[in-house]
Amino acid sequence: MSYFTSKEILAGVYDAAFKRSNSPVSKTIVLSFLAGAYIAFGGLLSISIAGGMPEIAAQNPGLQKLAMGAVFPMGLMLVVIAGADLFTGNTAYFIPPVASGKISVKAMFKNWGIVYLGNFIGSVFVAWALAYHTGIFQSEPWLGFLHGIADYKTSATFTSVFAKGIGANWLVTLAVWTAFAARDIPGKIMAIWFPIMAFVAMGFEHSVANMFYIPAAIFHGADITWGEFITSNLIPATLGNIVGGSFFTGTLYWFVYDKE
Repeated sequence: MSYFTSKEILAGVYDAAFKRSNSPVSKTIVLSFLAGAYIAFGGLLSISIAGGMPEIAAQNPGLQKLAMGAVFPMGLMLVVIAGADLFTGNTAYFIPPVASGKISVKAMFKNWGIVYLGNFIGSVFVAWALAYHTGIFQSEPWLGFLHGIADYKTSATFTSVFAKGIGANWLVTLAVWTAFAARDIPGKIMAIWFPIMAFVAMGFEHSVANMFYIPAAIFHGADITWGEFITSNLIPATLGNIVGGSFFTGTLYWFVYDKE
C-alpha cells in the first residue's frame, strides 16, 4: 500500500503525542517558537502575494482569496517536514492518548500552554523583525490590505470568530493527520496543501496565524489595541481551534479507530 491506513495514522499520532509529552521544556520552547515563526512566514508570504493584487481583487475577489490560500500552506509544510511544535496540531495529537488514559490531562495542558506561548513569541517576532522592520508592507497596496485583514478579524462577533476557529482547526488538524498517511515528502505536501488552502481562502480563524497578521498590522499603525486583538479575536479563535482540533479530529477518530 502506498499510504498508511487510518489505524496506522493513529499510531503515528500516539507517537507524536508521547514525544511531545516527554520532551524537555527547553526543547519544547524552541520547537514552538519555530512553529510560530514558520506559520508567520506563511502569513507574510500570503500578504506579499495577495496584497499586491488590488485590480484582480476588484474584478474577482475570489482569485485574491485563492492566491492567499495557495501560498500560506508553506508554513505548515515547514512545521510538519522540518519539525516544530504547533499548538493547533497538538489539540488533536493529545486527545487519543489522553482518552485512553496513557497521557494525563495535566501533561496535555502543560504542553498546550508552553507551546501556545512559544508560538505567540515566534509569530510576533516575525511580525516585528521581518515584516515591520524590513518595510515590506509600509507602502500601498500592502499596507491597506494588511490593515483591512486585521480590522476584519477584530470587528467580527465572538460567536463568528469562534465558529470560524472551529472550521480552521478542523481543517488544519486534518492536514497534519492526513500527512501521517504519506510515505514521502511530496505526499505530505499534497496532504497539507488542500485543507490549508481551503481554510485560508474561506476566511476561517487560525489563532497562531492571527498572532502574525494582527500584531503585524498593529506594528504598522492599525487602529487596534493589543487588548482588542486578544479579546475580540485571539480568545474566541483559540477556543474554536481547541474544539475543532480536539473534538472533530482527535476525539472522533479515536472513537472510531481506537475506543474499545
